[in-house]
Amino acid sequence: MRLPNVGIISATILVAIAAYPAGGFIAGAIPANAAWSEPQHGITLFVESNGVHVGIIMPKQAAGVNLRRLFPIDDLADPRFGGHDHVSVGWGEQDFYLQTPTWADLKLQTVLAAALGSDRTLVHVDHVPAPPRGSDVRRLVVRPAEYRRLVAYVQASLVPGGERHRGYFGNDAFYQAHGRYSAVHTCNAWIGDALRFAGIRTGMWTPFPATVQWWYAPYA
Repeated sequence: MRLPNVGIISATILVAIAAYPAGGFIAGAIPANAAWSEPQHGITLFVESNGVHVGIIMPKQAAGVNLRRLFPIDDLADPRFGGHDHVSVGWGEQDFYLQTPTWADLKLQTVLAAALGSDRTLVHVDHVPAPPRGSDVRRLVVRPAEYRRLVAYVQASLVPGGERHRGYFGNDAFYQAHGRYSAVHTCNAWIGDALRFAGIRTGMWTPFPATVQWWYAPYA
């Protein structure tokens, strides 16, 4: 039996690794919902980033939606943080989330396992105040119907009656989620999916924080 050429396999892997960031930034620069524009008046959202993944900061109550029912304060280690009027919502791989409370806890095996694919995912929710001007966030204004579609996407990502986990601090919690995490469908790609579903302009594929954030203006 003829064995595969190791050199060809290695070269193919290297090309794939090199093509991944290039493909991500190219696809992230191609607009989905290209005709979308911000209304003069509407609901203000923010996109925040920790340099690795992004989250959408959403008001708890707007357009007839009350996120306090979806993310109750009883899920927090310190319910006092439930008094904040916004939540920051993200999605990601379960082991990566729960086993990496700080970057010092990051393990290569956790990263590789998530990149290869995992059906164990969580929605991460922080109860936060609205960011002040000058914060390192991006701001966008959306229509009530777009906001409701965004919330619907988040809600559909939650497993009804699923597991809940206390977060890293007193103000956050994790919720069992639907969806498969991989190097293609990252936490940032999930945010892009949510924005596209809502009808808001974003990239065609958004695997990196920049591919989400660069569509919206700094909150100066």
